[in-house]
Amino acid sequence: RPSIVVIHVGGRDGRQEGLGTGFIVSADGLIATNRHVLGDGRPLRVETADGKSHDVKAIHAADRKLDLALLRIDGAGLKPLELGDSTTLKEGQAVMAVGNPHGLHNSVVSGVVSALRTIEDRPMIQVAIPIEPGNSGSPLLDMQGRVHGILTIKSLVTPNLGFAVAINALKPLLKKPNPVPMSAWLTIGALDREEWEVQFGAQWRQRAGHILVEGRGRGFGGRSLCLSRRRLPTLPCEISVMVRLQDESGAAGLVFYADGEDKHYGFYPSAGKLRLSRFDGPDVFTWKVLEQVDSPHYRPGEWNTLKVRLEKGRFRCFVNDHQVLESTDDVYTTGRAGLAKFRDTVAEFKRFQIAKEVPPLALSGAAVMRISKVLDEMGQNKPRAAIVERLAPEGTMGMQVLRERARQLEEQAKKLHRLAAAIHERNVLDELTGVLRGKEEDIDLLHAALLIARLDNEEVEVETYRREVERMAERIAARLPKDADDKARLAALDKYLFEERGFHGSRSDYYNRSNSYLSEVLDDREGIPITLSVLYIELGRRLGVRLEGVGLPGHFVVRHVPVKGEAQLIDVYEGGQRLSREEAEKKVRAITERPLREDDLKAVDKRTIIVRMLHNLLNVAEREKDQEGMLRYLNAILAVSPDAAPQRGMRALLRHRTGDRDGALQDVDWLLEHQPEGIDVEALREFRRLITQPEK
Repeated sequence: RPSIVVIHVGGRDGRQEGLGTGFIVSADGLIATNRHVLGDGRPLRVETADGKSHDVKAIHAADRKLDLALLRIDGAGLKPLELGDSTTLKEGQAVMAVGNPHGLHNSVVSGVVSALRTIEDRPMIQVAIPIEPGNSGSPLLDMQGRVHGILTIKSLVTPNLGFAVAINALKPLLKKPNPVPMSAWLTIGALDREEWEVQFGAQWRQRAGHILVEGRGRGFGGRSLCLSRRRLPTLPCEISVMVRLQDESGAAGLVFYADGEDKHYGFYPSAGKLRLSRFDGPDVFTWKVLEQVDSPHYRPGEWNTLKVRLEKGRFRCFVNDHQVLESTDDVYTTGRAGLAKFRDTVAEFKRFQIAKEVPPLALSGAAVMRISKVLDEMGQNKPRAAIVERLAPEGTMGMQVLRERARQLEEQAKKLHRLAAAIHERNVLDELTGVLRGKEEDIDLLHAALLIARLDNEEVEVETYRREVERMAERIAARLPKDADDKARLAALDKYLFEERGFHGSRSDYYNRSNSYLSEVLDDREGIPITLSVLYIELGRRLGVRLEGVGLPGHFVVRHVPVKGEAQLIDVYEGGQRLSREEAEKKVRAITERPLREDDLKAVDKRTIIVRMLHNLLNVAEREKDQEGMLRYLNAILAVSPDAAPQRGMRALLRHRTGDRDGALQDVDWLLEHQPEGIDVEALREFRRLITQPEK
């Protein structure tokens, strides 16, 4: 049991996504497990039998086909298991396994070898042992404690039958590893190293336009920096970010004039106050607090906008557009800007900006007045100073009345939240239809695809991600000679996207909505065929390569259409694999169990791509029984394709089911007026009669 470990796998939202088993194969920190336990690009952590947690330093070796992997952790004096010879196993031989089924650590199960098989060219051991979630990666041991296999899959026929990969298949990986450092492995939430440089450790990651940090930095006081690689403009200029602290006892905010080592200024909230400090070295004796103030404009526990305006001879510090500090300290006048955290602070950042001038985020006074006037019309009352004294004599009855009033206000708050969501949806759909209006060649597919992500998350900064894609294209183009042909451009695109940046198809998390949000595909470098294809098409367009989308049934691909020569299908989901027609037909038949048709190979226009992306989200929402989400995606589909009769009928049913009688009637009346092909007019009329019946 001291040799058995638990492997924790992080998910796209930063929480634990999976759990598996591994075992120690060398005293200096090599761990064997299944390849599928690791997922793709996920953060990994190993928990040893003594309860200690170890960061994985590298994927020492991996083979997806054999479903084997070796992890490297920092360790000394670990207790490895002895590897046996799997060819010596006999049918009927007694075996046992130790693992973590359903998180139950070090559970032991015994059984027998029921058969020795070769499955898909893999040497497998069939065992009469139940395999449960969390057991993958468990060592299969003989009665002398030697490892003969690694549990990998359970039988679909009977619950008490499973399969293990023969341990002899692991031995070549031990002799000839193919190590991948975690800096290259991690793609989920990894910061772009060409945009950011992390100093002094801690865990910095990005998610949906946010930068999140947790863990203690290696610097004194838990200091950790995340410096932007962008240069500061000539003075005057401004640096700004929005920050939210999980606990106000922490400290996190902006740094500027950083030398890339220990020296810089910092402006940040600390224990509820706003602090301006100068850092002259690695420890507290070289740190100087220039000023610290309380400010009524700082909102504890909420998002706060920090801004520093750098001018000749001074800098000014703002919180939520209000100046709170000013300094003429001039020890440092050059360097970089970025983010910082101290102590054990958990913090989120968004909207980091460096500009000549950062526009204020607050609403104008006139806008606030207009919105407040609308809210006043909804019947909000002002509290009175003597309310307690006046109502106290009412006793229990008075409290009941107050609670009823509170319930009404809570209902009103829900209505306001729904109103805000409806306004956001309307604004996004208006922008989406505007982007998709006009000639096909003028439509900005990237912008439209990012708006789908913004539909579900109002904090998605479309322009930020558009600039990121522009930078990606510029980096690829910078490597190419001026006379590069299409073949060279595509090769450079493939190398950058798949080998260097690690973009890949989602396997273990395919139906996660994140895979349909292009913003999160860019954050996580993981997606489904259509979103990866959109990115590929848009990068190709910026490189001067003509690419078009092809909507194969169940699997979206890209086609390269050169000026001269034959067109070529490309499967972006499979890392840019080139597909022949025969391979495309085989893929379609495997997914749909029907042959490839000529129409399947036609290029699809950009509006169709956007609608297909929305349909993917609609299918996920339907699977999750999320009626609000289904309505949102149907609204978007119909905004783009108003004549989509099946979707209009589906929306009519959903609107009726969710109490939107007027909306349901509008959809039914549209269908009755236009009577699209295949519609059952009599059934629609009966549905209309049902809707219009007075409530009993």
